[in-house]
Amino acid sequence: MDNGKIKAVIFDLGNVLVDFDHRIAAKRISKFSDKAPEDIFNLFFDSNLTELFEEGKISPQDFFAGVKETLNSPLKYEEFLPIWNEIFFLSEKNRAVYNLAKSLDKSYKLAMLSNINILHHQYLRDRFPMFDIFPHIITSYEVGARKPKGQIYKKAIELLGAAPEEVFYTDDRPELVDSAKALGINGFVFRSADQLKKDLGSAGVTIN
Repeated sequence: MDNGKIKAVIFDLGNVLVDFDHRIAAKRISKFSDKAPEDIFNLFFDSNLTELFEEGKISPQDFFAGVKETLNSPLKYEEFLPIWNEIFFLSEKNRAVYNLAKSLDKSYKLAMLSNINILHHQYLRDRFPMFDIFPHIITSYEVGARKPKGQIYKKAIELLGAAPEEVFYTDDRPELVDSAKALGINGFVFRSADQLKKDLGSAGVTIN
């Protein structure tokens, strides 16, 4: 089926298809550490340790060992797992985006592209419904590179069998959209489901 220029649509996962808040885990772990919740949040959200974990370069056990050492915490691995994982929740925004993606799956190639670690990915797949409509799920820990590195976007394009200019991509982080656009992908910053509909329309995507 010829839908014009755009042949494939890529959705970010976090804060687009599912919401999350690392502060939930940081607050719970602060009870097992002398560190403040904000310091723990910074460790979880964008530290070198988290980057290594999200790029699949260290195991969950090695990640936990790094957390335990950095926070000087007596936490055990089995205590850490639910705290680390129980940060996700669905909002009306997420449900609206899911329904929008579902309306595209007959006419466009769909993919999900996420900076995520293996523990969060497995937890989400077991408990949340958003994965069922995406034939292609590209994760940073499997590719070995996180957005904004070009490698992960190129892997998505390769799996979709599309040229960059034939791909629409939405992500809530502007710097990650900019990296996609630098490769020729039609990138749009996600702000709301309604804005996403407008962006898809402006790119020539037909919404059923």
